[in-house]
Amino acid sequence: MIRVAAVDCGTNSIRLLVADCDPQTGELVDLDRRMTIVRLGQGVDRTGRLAPEALERTFAACREYAAVIKELGAERLRFVATSASRDAENRDDFVRGVLDILGVEPEVITGDQEAEFSFTGATKELTGRADLTRPHLVVDIGGGSTEFVVGEEHVRAARSVNVGCVRMTERHLVVDGEVTDPPTAGQIAAMRADIEAALDLAEETVPLREAHTLVGLAGSVTTVSAIAQELPAYDSVAIHHSRVSQERVREITEWLLRSTHAERAAIGSMHPGRVDVIAAGALVLLSIMERIGAREVVVSEHDILDGIAWSVAEALGTPQEHSAEQPE
Repeated sequence: MIRVAAVDCGTNSIRLLVADCDPQTGELVDLDRRMTIVRLGQGVDRTGRLAPEALERTFAACREYAAVIKELGAERLRFVATSASRDAENRDDFVRGVLDILGVEPEVITGDQEAEFSFTGATKELTGRADLTRPHLVVDIGGGSTEFVVGEEHVRAARSVNVGCVRMTERHLVVDGEVTDPPTAGQIAAMRADIEAALDLAEETVPLREAHTLVGLAGSVTTVSAIAQELPAYDSVAIHHSRVSQERVREITEWLLRSTHAERAAIGSMHPGRVDVIAAGALVLLSIMERIGAREVVVSEHDILDGIAWSVAEALGTPQEHSAEQPE
């Protein structure tokens, strides 16, 4: 077993996984898995820059994660950054801050690389499941972008499009700096049109409708599952590999789009950082299911973070892997 650390820094959240991995057997054992809402992508769609307060929230989480990585003694660390830091003019400020705290440079990966990691993380443990026939379509609905990957054992086609829960909320649901509560029919229609255009773009290169099993990743999807199960609190075990029908996703999405902030915040399984963006994320999921005719979505708690960890365990010694020792 190889002890590795993986950090996934997205538009809305930053996550850490420290795990023992066995590349020979495919076994991955969590030692620590945590997530912090930092909203790194705050305002990026409008300004093109990472906000100072968003950077500081992210660096505070990095300092917390550095202590965990050191305590658990991970042999290798890989830090991957996604949509927000890929788009920002001042991404060098982000890179320098991470390097100072964790001793490694974040890899600002492309959307296609992001999709590869998501597919590996989500499907590695589904091998041999007769009830989940291939090809799989893995959909990772992030804050700034959504990744689509179709494949069997390996990726056949992948595409990243700039539609995510934070980007859609900021683009369509924010008026005078405040999220409309609840949104108007016109706002919802404009957001839906944006999502449909992105699906058209994805279908240019990814055969979405050929998939037999839809696997959904990331916070918007897992939160929809938690709501569908009426969980009193967020429960990863109950959520992982749960199945939610298209009809149930539609019911939840429609309720979220007409609910108030207070009503959404009262849901026991809702992370406070998702209250204002969950409706947009649920609409992205529903639109995908309707587009491909998926009767259900299989929800996975294993995603890009697990894919990053596997890349470390399986490719030790490449230039992309780094010692997890912290700077003095």
